[in-house]
Amino acid sequence: MTPLEDRATGCVAGAAVGDALGGATEGWTPEQIVDRYGGRVEGIVPPYNEDWRNARPIAPYHKGDGHITDDTLMTHALIRVYEKTGGHLGAYSMAEHLVPELMGEKRWIPELEAEALPLQRIFLAEKWIVARLHYGHVDPREAGVGNIVNCGAAMYVAPVGIVNAADPDAAYAEAIDLAGAHQSSYGREAAGIMAAAVAEAMRPGATADSVVATCLRLAKDGTRAAIESVCEAAAGLGHWDGSFETLRAAMRPYDTVADTYRDQGLGARRPSRVHSIEELPLALAFLVIAKGDYRDTVLGGVNYGRDADSIASMGGAIAGALGGLASVPQEWVEQVATASRTDLVAPGLAIAEVARRVHADDLARRRGHEAAFADLDRR
Repeated sequence: MTPLEDRATGCVAGAAVGDALGGATEGWTPEQIVDRYGGRVEGIVPPYNEDWRNARPIAPYHKGDGHITDDTLMTHALIRVYEKTGGHLGAYSMAEHLVPELMGEKRWIPELEAEALPLQRIFLAEKWIVARLHYGHVDPREAGVGNIVNCGAAMYVAPVGIVNAADPDAAYAEAIDLAGAHQSSYGREAAGIMAAAVAEAMRPGATADSVVATCLRLAKDGTRAAIESVCEAAAGLGHWDGSFETLRAAMRPYDTVADTYRDQGLGARRPSRVHSIEELPLALAFLVIAKGDYRDTVLGGVNYGRDADSIASMGGAIAGALGGLASVPQEWVEQVATASRTDLVAPGLAIAEVARRVHADDLARRRGHEAAFADLDRR
């Protein structure tokens, strides 16, 4: 396995494992999690609510027990789009290729324990893509305007970072274009920064600190302020256990979602230049506390609660890209793959091959441009 394949599979499998572990604790507080499980969660656990068929959210989802959630379903769908196109993606790719992935073919949905269209599982903010692009025929470059501003685009954008491996500026630009069909405001910005974080993590010699520095260099407005605040707080902490109050306090001024996570006010998830999603800054914070270690990065997100699956999935993607596939505990990969009936490694190999082809095309295009510009500037 080449370093490209190793880091790509580490990223994709690492994101899926974090997603599956965090699914069980999503929506709850650290205190509730400890009470439910008799201590901190250290691996795969049953659903928080054993009567999951009648539990919130608005549909009966079997979270926990190693089941991947919509974060991974969307990530794998985006990888299939890259395989089909073989090139860079933009807003029109969302309309032409991702929408058919969501509504055109049944796939095994672990949380539903059935084969179904991905559209039947994804959250309202992702159903928006289909409603706006397939039924509303909105210009893809503007379709994200009006949607819930949340982590929806950031949660599945890691493949953009792999395709632009070691080039975070290009990853940011591609993700911002692509996510325009899904999100606006700080939700779209978070997608760009998440892709850039993965692209930097793919670079040989990258570290947790270099990932954060890259994010701060590229991030705008409230997203930058939130990452800076939360990561500065994280730098003074030695372990994720005991960090939650400090990190939440650092995040609170930038988050529109209330401390009572399930009881949000009218200002929640609305466009703003001074706010940020919570998931990405927290994922980066746990990466900083863990010094890039995969297990502790993910477990920090899992035990933090709130949007735990997305926090742990984003952190797992970045840490997995930094450390490669071997950094993701093999027993977790096997348990999640078996429980979810999903190959977690093959999609990483597939996106690595796409990245290889895209890089070759980019290189040829750059050389053509260099030659043309040299002729233009010849005296």
